[in-house]
Amino acid sequence: MSGPKRLVVGISGASGAVLGIELLQALQLIPGWETHLVVSNGARRTIALETSHSMRSVAALATRFHPVEDVGALIASGTFKTCGMVVVPCSMKTVAGIASGYSDNLLLRAADVTLKERRRLVLVPRETPLGPVHLRNLLTVSELGAVVLPPVLTFYTKPASIEDMTRHIIGKILDVFDLELPGFRRWGD
Repeated sequence: MSGPKRLVVGISGASGAVLGIELLQALQLIPGWETHLVVSNGARRTIALETSHSMRSVAALATRFHPVEDVGALIASGTFKTCGMVVVPCSMKTVAGIASGYSDNLLLRAADVTLKERRRLVLVPRETPLGPVHLRNLLTVSELGAVVLPPVLTFYTKPASIEDMTRHIIGKILDVFDLELPGFRRWGD
């Protein structure tokens, strides 16, 4: 892909909005990358409840912010070249929409486009315990080509804080796109 490399970032309404925010902050440090952000209505509430960030400050972390209602935005078209998409955190409602092809908003449409264009789609589901419907939907999106990357705690890095654990998850997400997060600790490092 010539020009800037583009990554679509979706934040849906599951708990863990900080993961999406941290991913956007990490991507700002990687030269040559452009981010396109879409935030669900549920995520707006989660951001307000779980973080000290305003919606305006979160939107400012992206190269371009797209309203979730704008199903005609650039990221809704397969002709708009991207390297893929990450939905972080990814609610079970969003997983269900992606699994069934129900694209009634821009976040779901962008994920649908990512799959149909055979680009990398990373879903970071936040739910526990997982019920049978969740498991079926996660299997379906995996079979469709998505990478299901739950934010599972890693203990071999000997994390000293929540920030250490969050940073490790962001490193794992970036790894899918062959991007290196400074300070990311791998097994054996």
